[in-house]
Amino acid sequence: MRKSVFLLPALVVILIVALSSVFIVDERQKALVLQFGQIVKVQEEPGLGFKLPFIQEVVNYDDRILSRDLDPLEVTPSDDRRLVVDAFARYRISDVERFRQAVGAGGLEVASRRLDGILRDTTRNVLGTVSSNDILSTDRAALMLRIRNNAIAEARSLGLEVIDVRLKRTDLPPANLNATYERMKAEREREAADEIARGNEAAQRIRAGADRTVVELTSDANRQAEITRGEADAERNAIFAEAFGADPEFFEFYRSMTAYERFAASGRSSMVLSPDSEFFNYLQSDQGRAANDAAAAIAGQ
Repeated sequence: MRKSVFLLPALVVILIVALSSVFIVDERQKALVLQFGQIVKVQEEPGLGFKLPFIQEVVNYDDRILSRDLDPLEVTPSDDRRLVVDAFARYRISDVERFRQAVGAGGLEVASRRLDGILRDTTRNVLGTVSSNDILSTDRAALMLRIRNNAIAEARSLGLEVIDVRLKRTDLPPANLNATYERMKAEREREAADEIARGNEAAQRIRAGADRTVVELTSDANRQAEITRGEADAERNAIFAEAFGADPEFFEFYRSMTAYERFAASGRSSMVLSPDSEFFNYLQSDQGRAANDAAAAIAGQ
């Protein structure tokens, strides 16, 4: 009976000691075994672990991917147009031993604040090297990749692995909104003026080409007309020469009659001539009268 009285408390003590020596690591966690604040064991695999009771303690850390939202951050791009950027990061504890050494007992709270500082500095440095148009564009994947890559090395000293950094929103500061609007308006007006100037220059080139083409076509047409006119005159002169050679007297008579007809058709009723003018010589000559009689005879027939 006395043995059972002493045995039961002993069993209870042994059970408590045994339970204090065992700890469980969840598959979503990593564990450190500490003795007087010093790391004596790292338990990264899920399952049971053992420690010295009452002397050693177990600290668990989340092994999942964690998210961290940054407070709105004001940045100054290379074109001096200040912007307000909202960003968030995804990270995980990759090295629990280094993580413990870096943040001590502060855990994730201290690590998050230090990670915020790293991300804010990296974001300012990267976005300060590009223009605001690059930041405001939809194609910002390269910028986010640069921010992540620059943050990885610094976060590694905390035992953290930065997996991704995203820019959620990019806005203009309210104080700079009007000034930025006016600057953008001025830039667009300058671009429009440049386009108009280039359009006018192109129009001048087109007009000059068209004018040159008109001159060339007109010159060619005039040349062709002169050639045609010359050929016609040559043919006419050849006909006249042939007619003159066939009957010179009749040709002279025809030319005189044509001259009289043109004079009468001009509407003039008087003409001042000297008494011995050659204009009527043909009509006053015997040949002229003979020719007139012959022409009258032919007309009567």
